[in-house]
Amino acid sequence: MQITAAVVSERSAPFALEQLELCPPRPDEVIVRVVASGMCQTDLHGRDGYFASPYPAVYGHEGAGVIHAAGSAVRSLVPGDHVVMSFPWCGTCPNCQQHKYCYCMHGRRLKMHGRRADGSTLMSKRGGPVFSAFFQQSSFGTYALTQERYAVKVRKDAPLEVLGPLACSGQTGAGAVLNAMQPQPGDSLAIFGVGAVGLSALMAAKIAGCDPIVAIDVHAHRLALARELGATHTIDHSGRDKVVDEIRAIAPGGVRYALDTSALASVFREAIEALMPGGTCVLLGSAPPGTDVSIEMPFLQQGRTMRGIVQGESLPKEFIPRLVDLIVAGKFPIHKMIKFYDFADINLAAQESSAGIAIKPVLRMPESE
Repeated sequence: MQITAAVVSERSAPFALEQLELCPPRPDEVIVRVVASGMCQTDLHGRDGYFASPYPAVYGHEGAGVIHAAGSAVRSLVPGDHVVMSFPWCGTCPNCQQHKYCYCMHGRRLKMHGRRADGSTLMSKRGGPVFSAFFQQSSFGTYALTQERYAVKVRKDAPLEVLGPLACSGQTGAGAVLNAMQPQPGDSLAIFGVGAVGLSALMAAKIAGCDPIVAIDVHAHRLALARELGATHTIDHSGRDKVVDEIRAIAPGGVRYALDTSALASVFREAIEALMPGGTCVLLGSAPPGTDVSIEMPFLQQGRTMRGIVQGESLPKEFIPRLVDLIVAGKFPIHKMIKFYDFADINLAAQESSAGIAIKPVLRMPESE
């Protein structure tokens, strides 16, 4: 079928809306009419060649829409169902066998290589391949193709245009808190970086009853929104060299939990040093190879823990509907961090995302498509 998609022709080239051919679904696949798609730095890293994936390519991995067509073996979804397209996993590796899908041993290849697992491509132009299985969806298009198991059915009374970010940033931040940390009411938490992931974690921390919740960032508008969404304290990191002292003044002895979304070595070290004995620091940002952080061993011997988390340790078909219920109930106001853009303005969305102007850009697809 003919679709409109945002194509990147070469490394760091602008997005260009082009007419492409989308292949028909295989028995276990569905075609989704994309209503809206979130944009995050991972999409822009793909555009800029961080993953050594081929061009021309179509990105996007926070798509939400309506089932348009389903393969012959699909049983859980029918045309008209509302879905969020989540991250892929192989289903056969040791981690997938233990339902740890976020740590799939083949996950990076499935996300980044622009092809199905068997090497085939989903989109083409004039007979030539367009690499378009980014996170096995490539949602920067009017239609997307994904497997049944990656498409999460959601309630139809939820605002579909705000649900796409749950696929990545939403479940990454909220899941780190609700699935991995599992704090008790009154536990203290410091969040370093309150972009879309950090704010999702913050909203989850408020739901869990964390207190205090300290938000640290360099953007005043993000800190203001963090206050609105439940932060009890905010710290502007710009030019500060005593952030840890400020956190310890708020939470004497240190915080029980710290979460870093920046993946900057200096900031991650601050997050670790802000911990109380027995505290846990979680890394959510993606650091480049070779990034090192040194910590004194006696400091760790007081029961402090450092760990990384991927995709919020989420089981998407359980956790995403849970977040949708919280949105409908007014307890997870994700819309407050979203800025909408028409699909044709995708390059403006990318520019304002990189500049920190838009916390969570969401592209609205044209209804006529």
